[in-house]
Amino acid sequence: MISCYELGHQPFHLASLSAMLEQADYLPVCVDTALDALSDETINQARFVAISVPMHTAMRLGEQVAQRIRTLNPTAHICLYGLYALLNADHLLAQGAIDAAIGGEYEVPLCQLIAAFEQEKEEAIPGVYSHGHVSGPWIQRTPFVVPERNGLPALDRYARMEQGTETRVVGYTEATRGCKHTCVHCPITPIYQGRFFAVPAEIVLADIRAQVARGAQHITFGDPDFWNGPTHALRITRAMHQESPDLTFDATIKIEHLLKHRHLLPEIKELGCVFVVSAVESLNNTVLQQLAKNHTAADVAEAFAEMERVGITLRPSLLPFTPWETLESYIELLNFFESGHFIEHIDPVHLSIRLLIPPGSAHLDTPDSEQWIGELDPTAFGYRWSHPDPRMDELQKQVAILVEQGEQMGSDAIMTFFQIKAKALAMQGQKLSAFKAMRQYGDRKELPHLTESWFCCAEPTSNQLCAKRA
Repeated sequence: MISCYELGHQPFHLASLSAMLEQADYLPVCVDTALDALSDETINQARFVAISVPMHTAMRLGEQVAQRIRTLNPTAHICLYGLYALLNADHLLAQGAIDAAIGGEYEVPLCQLIAAFEQEKEEAIPGVYSHGHVSGPWIQRTPFVVPERNGLPALDRYARMEQGTETRVVGYTEATRGCKHTCVHCPITPIYQGRFFAVPAEIVLADIRAQVARGAQHITFGDPDFWNGPTHALRITRAMHQESPDLTFDATIKIEHLLKHRHLLPEIKELGCVFVVSAVESLNNTVLQQLAKNHTAADVAEAFAEMERVGITLRPSLLPFTPWETLESYIELLNFFESGHFIEHIDPVHLSIRLLIPPGSAHLDTPDSEQWIGELDPTAFGYRWSHPDPRMDELQKQVAILVEQGEQMGSDAIMTFFQIKAKALAMQGQKLSAFKAMRQYGDRKELPHLTESWFCCAEPTSNQLCAKRA
């Protein structure tokens, strides 16, 4: 079983599947290529290979791994699983890169596929898309078991939670699967269609307990939205805090939910929440409406104020390059972070993210989509689109280069921000000195954050791609 990228975390999607396979008396070998090389020997010994592709970056990297395995070991059965597996199955099956793909609640269909493969049965398995069987996502409740992490790299090899001079070893778990919201751009939407499943609290707590025993001092809840079920989330964090009062955590929560359930914020602060990631995406209300985010620019400002009041850091994720963003609104977005002294709240990569339209995207069903969505580019795992203002496409390319160079060189994030702003203003014929702007910005805040700054919807860096070719 192979993971290529899970945002700097120990791969949950290997741990979860490993537990179920071991329950069925299999002994899977796990490789996280984000940390360790996948050797030719390991490839040649494999009869069945499962590659986890939960998001776009992992899909890009996983496809390279699949091609390498196919070249070295042509008879190995290769199955992709995760959100992006089913969205891209047609192309990869036709290409011969894979033999099967599973989307949604993957554990049960994958275990059944392995059993059928072992018994040399070529039967249609519900939830498994293969050469001989077309299947949609498997959206049935999984009989959850505690993830098995013994075969994975140690937690201290992964990203840390950092605040000032303090660093903490990070564990990762999920309290829910899927999402009850149907944001148009989200890859969860075509798979789960607004459904979500709560993982039993005792399973989540046992997983946290096991990671604490392995050195975890901070837990990331990686649910698409931790407050899809706020009562469930509170039950888990209360019990976690009672067992491990020094344990801190972070979670992903919608702006809409932060405001609706703001009365819960002081309690999660007391329970150890140090920051919340929220998909702000844009401050252009037209964009937010097109994405069906169910929040406005004013809501974002209110959420920042509320989180500042409570003392929990808000870390936005952004999608600033869409057909509806304008150069003016992009600059307004930058101005918001600068004037509010919020630059430290964002990783620069978020200022470069461009809308992805994978096969099956809900954007394909929106009115007038044929007017702006172009041809499918299967090698890029998505549909092409061009911005009506060519300056925006050029700016996105320049920002992406700046961000990747900054990432590779370990550049100052605030300097990168102002270099990006200078590029944006240059598109309007204006000049900005990044050095002068950085000096004028004033004192920096030392905010809690994870040391892995890349993002699941970003294109892989050249370093990530080169590592997979090795």
